[in-house]
Amino acid sequence: MLRDGKYIYCIIASDYDLNLGPIGIGGNSVSSVGFDGLCMVVSNHPISGSEVNPENLLTHQKVIESVMKEFDSVLPIRFGTIASTPDEIRNLLERRSREFKEMLQEFEHKVELNVRGTWKNMNAIYNEIDNSHSDLQTIRIDLASVDNIEERNYKINEAGKLVTDALIKMKEIETEHIIDAFRKSVFDFKHNKTDSDNMFMNTAFLINSGREIEFDNIMFDLGLKYQDRCDFVYTAPLPNFNFIDLKIFPEKWEL
Repeated sequence: MLRDGKYIYCIIASDYDLNLGPIGIGGNSVSSVGFDGLCMVVSNHPISGSEVNPENLLTHQKVIESVMKEFDSVLPIRFGTIASTPDEIRNLLERRSREFKEMLQEFEHKVELNVRGTWKNMNAIYNEIDNSHSDLQTIRIDLASVDNIEERNYKINEAGKLVTDALIKMKEIETEHIIDAFRKSVFDFKHNKTDSDNMFMNTAFLINSGREIEFDNIMFDLGLKYQDRCDFVYTAPLPNFNFIDLKIFPEKWEL
């Protein structure tokens, strides 16, 4: 029989016990373990580890979002962090109390929003690249008179590299134009990887939790401005995963 540990979702400042019911991974009840005004939100879980799958990842996030409804500052913990015992958690809270309290204060009333921007017509984008890069035009002209297969393939590969580099640069420029609209309304932003050629931005914004309507209005204006060129999708307020990199290694905790 596998021994249960305590799966950790996040850290909050609280002097009372939390009980959110059976919303944790595996349907386990979510509660808290506290020490001196700090709590880790946890549920029972086999100490052997948690399977990485979409359901568990989503549950991890949803638990943190539930906590965010009750607390103005929440420090999310990486998926899969499990402590052996409640005492192990209390020991960590005691040793890193100052660090956690300072971070909770820093991120009080702040939430994360993510914006993804995609181009509607990639043929038009590639035409823009082609028309603005003389090297590509030269290669295209050369290909019309090249019969040698090896030389022809070389030029095609060379053109492909130029297009790839130009696409990356165009994504940076397009994203910068969008970012300019938000600069006065956000505390910080962080770019994440794009997962396709037509996605030019995937950016997380850190904002005051009272400025969501202002953010909505900016997104609406951007949608109108770029309606023929881009589509935008953005999320509801999320845990600050992109701005809080809180590392906890249970195997190194001291009892």
